[in-house]
Amino acid sequence: MILNNIRMVIVLTSEKNVSEEANVINSLFANGLQVLHLRKPEFSKERYRELLDQIEKPFHNRIMLHYFHDLCKEYKLRGVHIQEKPRIDLGAKLEKYVQSYIEKGYRVSSSFHLPEAIEACPVSFDYVLLSPVFSSISKQGYEGRGFDVTQSSKKIIGMGGINKETIRATCDLGYKGVGILGGVWNTTDPLTSFIEIQQAYEAVTKK
Repeated sequence: MILNNIRMVIVLTSEKNVSEEANVINSLFANGLQVLHLRKPEFSKERYRELLDQIEKPFHNRIMLHYFHDLCKEYKLRGVHIQEKPRIDLGAKLEKYVQSYIEKGYRVSSSFHLPEAIEACPVSFDYVLLSPVFSSISKQGYEGRGFDVTQSSKKIIGMGGINKETIRATCDLGYKGVGILGGVWNTTDPLTSFIEIQQAYEAVTKK
């Protein structure tokens, strides 16, 4: 699946426990989800394995992993995501770390909270997540910054406050895709919410 030259809709998993989560994830993929970021800060490696084992294997190549990157090879996942602090902590070792995954055919993405930091980063990622564009749905007090990235040549995915009502504004700010968390998981019906966001995104971005 080549996503470099097209716009994309990404869903990040909830940090909280979700009832029948694997079934919901499988349904999201079956209904067109391109990329899932598997992000469970409180999970052990074994709990990651338990969740991955419940996700249908044909969907594994659409999963980006935030923790326990070595599971990427074990489960033949799409790639790894480097969060902001780990990226900074890697320092001069960052480029070598990223290249070690790219050379094996994996995708690598990263998180940023300032557009200037994206432009200043010497390492090229498949895409980057920038937040918060709008006030977060999943994190109280996480106020939106309305970052305008129309002048950037980087593939920047907008996050923070993304739902069907903010899709057009996000695209107008120059983002090449959207990352959704609360807009899916903080609703009574995650699948329906995702489908509505995806339809809204396709309506805005179609040529």
